[in-house]
Amino acid sequence: MMNKGAIRERLIRTFCTLRDIFYGMTLYDWVLELQKARGEVEQAFTLIVFGDLLGIPILTPYYTMRLLPYMVPRIETWRRSMLRERDICELFDQEIG
Repeated sequence: MMNKGAIRERLIRTFCTLRDIFYGMTLYDWVLELQKARGEVEQAFTLIVFGDLLGIPILTPYYTMRLLPYMVPRIETWRRSMLRERDICELFDQEIG
């Protein structure tokens, strides 16, 4: 016989499993798309503000210096993502998705 604690644990695990299945069936794709869109918006914003790091001066240096403390942790990964070579399949995936 199972005691109340074991039954309760099994019910909690079953509920968590069903919750994860429901999340995967309904919201997971939306979350991925929203994360992808957020990344694209952040890259565009960083390009506008710090484009001079790539040789594209868009904003005046005054505003760039005001935003610099907030953007320093992201600059190196942004530069790598903007300057990396892209595969032809990635371009088609962006058009379709």
